[in-house]
Amino acid sequence: MRDCADHLRQSLVSKQRMQTVSTPTPKAIGFREFLLLVAAMQSCQALAVDAMLPALPTIAQALGLTDENRAQWIVTAYVAGMGIGQLFWGLLADRFGRRPVLLVGLASYVVAALLVGLANNFTALLAWRFVHGVAASSAVVSRSVIRDLYTGRQMARVMSLTFILFIMVPIIAPSIGQLVLLAAPWRYLFVVFSVFGGIVWLWVMLRLPETLHPEYRLTITTDHMVRATKLVLGDRMSLCYTLAVTVMFGSIIAYVGMVQQIFANVFQRAELMPTMFAVCAALMGVASYINSRVVERIGMRMVSHFGLLLFIAVTGMHLALVVMGRDSLPMFVALQAVTLGCVGLMAANFGSMAMEPMGSIAGIAASWQGFISTTGGAVVGALIGRQFDGSTLPLVLGAGLCGLVALMFVLLAERGRLFRPHHGEGEPLATFNMH
Repeated sequence: MRDCADHLRQSLVSKQRMQTVSTPTPKAIGFREFLLLVAAMQSCQALAVDAMLPALPTIAQALGLTDENRAQWIVTAYVAGMGIGQLFWGLLADRFGRRPVLLVGLASYVVAALLVGLANNFTALLAWRFVHGVAASSAVVSRSVIRDLYTGRQMARVMSLTFILFIMVPIIAPSIGQLVLLAAPWRYLFVVFSVFGGIVWLWVMLRLPETLHPEYRLTITTDHMVRATKLVLGDRMSLCYTLAVTVMFGSIIAYVGMVQQIFANVFQRAELMPTMFAVCAALMGVASYINSRVVERIGMRMVSHFGLLLFIAVTGMHLALVVMGRDSLPMFVALQAVTLGCVGLMAANFGSMAMEPMGSIAGIAASWQGFISTTGGAVVGALIGRQFDGSTLPLVLGAGLCGLVALMFVLLAERGRLFRPHHGEGEPLATFNMH
């Protein structure tokens, strides 16, 4: 399959090299700054979700919603936009380069955030949230940047390190949202999103070099797109691990959409939500750090398959406690923290294994994989979230089912064998100075 990918790359490469532009190129970025910048780009997506959580009841009341479950669509519309948008950002990045596409996407993010804040009814707000999600999905190009530079276990390590930094946003974002609500109306949340996006845009413009060599930029024709798409969707490893990511992401979206209602309606402790949300997210960051330290030594499959099996075991135990009526706030927080930690062991590794065979068409691959995982995850999360009935049962049962389905896809990817070493976990591919 890799030979096929290399052959396809040669057939897709532009016949004429792009001429060197006269605008100055940023100097080589250091490794630590690179990690911070990638994490900041990805954080634009998470900030616009997690900082919204404390505001969902306020927005529902302000816009006259009678069904609190409908407020979850504020999250779902945004995530659906992220999924749809990823179909074209990666394709454009393969044609025009990573840097200009990121700049356009971040600028769109800034404008869309302001337009959401100006919406005067729920329908308009959902429409602009969808557009905001489309703009935010340009961050998928950061995965192509990483794939331009790294492969195999080192790519998984870099993704884990960026995820550790990225996870700081879910840890602090609900508290930021709560502080904004204490100081100003809910619409000012979108001003915060816009300002943050503007800062990241300026950072990319000043510091991020182009990582895609001109000779690897692809011409965009229907034939090329169809052939590249067939390669992405026809590779068993890529497709199955993408689908595993999809259902696990769906369990996260369900958790994010329901957590405010669970703390308010099930445990009657709404004021604790930002703090407890941060505790759970922090454990995911710790797990990602552990992954970054061990993945190069013991491999992506050993870490991620263990994480998946532990996720299934813990959700099964949690489900048993819920059915027996023994769930409590401390138990809920502890078990959710462990399951999110398991996701921290899986996410970067599953994503790396899905991208591993796609180096020659990393932009298109990131687009399709991002579209499938984000859109599919939004659908799964919405289906689980709409089942909220005043208890934690729908969330826990939904997460358990997601874990079992993910295991099925992993077994399909690995031909029925877990923890199997793989020869494709290779070395870095540096294309600009990362010292």
